[in-house]
Amino acid sequence: MVGPLFTTDSGLLYHAGKIIIIAVGLPARGKTHICRALERYLRWSGVKTQVISLGDYRRKTVGGAQQLPPDYFTFGKKSAQTAAVRKKVKDGCEQLILDFFDRGGQVAIYDANNGTRASRKEVAEKFEARGIHVVFLESVCNNNDIIEANIRSVKISSPDYRGWLPEKAVADYWSRIRDHEKYYEPVEETEWPFIRIFDVGDKIIVNRIQGYLQTKIIFFLMNIHNRFRVIYFARSGQSLIEHSYKADSDLSPAGWEYAEKLKQAVMARRAEALKERGLNPEERRLVIWTSTRLRSHHTAWPFVAPISTLSPTSMHGTVDKNQMLEINPGVWDGLSPEDARRLYPEEFERFVMDPYTFRAPRAESYHDLSVRLEPTLIELEREQEDLLIIGHASVIRCLLAYLIGLPASEVPAVEVARGDLIEVVPTSYGVRSQSFHFWSGPGRSADDEGDGDRDWEEGEDGMGGLGGGTGGKNFYENYAEDTSGKRRDSKAESEWEEFEREHHENEKGKEEQERDHDEHDDGRTVIVDSV
Repeated sequence: MVGPLFTTDSGLLYHAGKIIIIAVGLPARGKTHICRALERYLRWSGVKTQVISLGDYRRKTVGGAQQLPPDYFTFGKKSAQTAAVRKKVKDGCEQLILDFFDRGGQVAIYDANNGTRASRKEVAEKFEARGIHVVFLESVCNNNDIIEANIRSVKISSPDYRGWLPEKAVADYWSRIRDHEKYYEPVEETEWPFIRIFDVGDKIIVNRIQGYLQTKIIFFLMNIHNRFRVIYFARSGQSLIEHSYKADSDLSPAGWEYAEKLKQAVMARRAEALKERGLNPEERRLVIWTSTRLRSHHTAWPFVAPISTLSPTSMHGTVDKNQMLEINPGVWDGLSPEDARRLYPEEFERFVMDPYTFRAPRAESYHDLSVRLEPTLIELEREQEDLLIIGHASVIRCLLAYLIGLPASEVPAVEVARGDLIEVVPTSYGVRSQSFHFWSGPGRSADDEGDGDRDWEEGEDGMGGLGGGTGGKNFYENYAEDTSGKRRDSKAESEWEEFEREHHENEKGKEEQERDHDEHDDGRTVIVDSV
């Protein structure tokens, strides 16, 4: 994630103040997917953001559907017991939002149905009275095929339907939708800003949007979708000259062999992953992104032609991206860790203390690299085909950190080993990632002669090989250690990091819960985002 480009006394960016984005929409319209994607992007941009889900809070405090009164989800007058339960859930969830703002948060995303004008007016006035800007975000979808697919792939795997037969769960959720439709009122009130999204990005209508941050949100939402796709990451193969940023060296013989092995690994894993979802890989296109470096571009050649011909005829779409060049080490280009420590002792010490924001002389920092990659991230969100990114370790670190939602201080610590294929599957609740090893040849380990484009093994001083290490090159790109707790200390930052840790633990708990559901629900996961 990109750290703030500047700071203010309040800790709020872009002079935008505090904002609550209130999700609106019938069930199974993609609200959770939109909310989570927006949270990921804003957090990467340095904006302190969190999704607070009414459905999450209800399940955590009251329980699943089996523990609720029978008229909890039905339309019409509620029993006294039901009304009390619903009020308890709503008040408690909204208090969580207020606590988030009190602890330094800037953008809260309230994930709930909010289907009537009266309920929206009540919540909007409550937060507006506290000086918080209100924006409604309505998700509209009238395509029954999309709704049905969303129910089957997402909704019936929630705790509300644990132990249910899939067809019975689908029928029950459709009845819940039809009941909501009886009282649902589209967003037409113009006294507050609103964003109306049709079919998760096909069309957007906006009203009274103002300021840079709100406009930035609109720009992002114009580029998202909820079509299933798989994203793969792999480092480029070993090159003839690996210790120099300036040298645009071609692949070594081992690098060409690596490229062939990568193709075999991607094709085999992709076929397996798509088969698990009942999809035919022959009917789906694989798009390949590389940097403009020869070693990255040529690692993709086996996907477009037999390696013996070296003739890139189109089998898969390939795109070279200049923004995906590796991080620029500046005057440290080609230096070993020992040389950098000896020649630039003060800079080296700052680098060790804060490898994300440190910029070597005439170099880029990881923060600079993240800013450079923003157009690539937008294209990543827009891309609807399966995607393979063949790149450099520093670039993959930033892209993975964005997708997974890591804090900025952890970006340089992401381990990206040559010879591992990383698979990422975006879902409505975030992303799922796993790694597959396919190569153990030259260029993978720190013991390989002449390999400077590698991850570092542990050194005697615990600095990831930066101490009395093996004399490798290009460590600026591949410095990887646990940088947790090494950012500049301040009370506000410490409080926010504590809040972030709590949020991360909650998300981790949800992921573990999802994995547990997968064992019982045929691999479908996510949460029902209604009360």
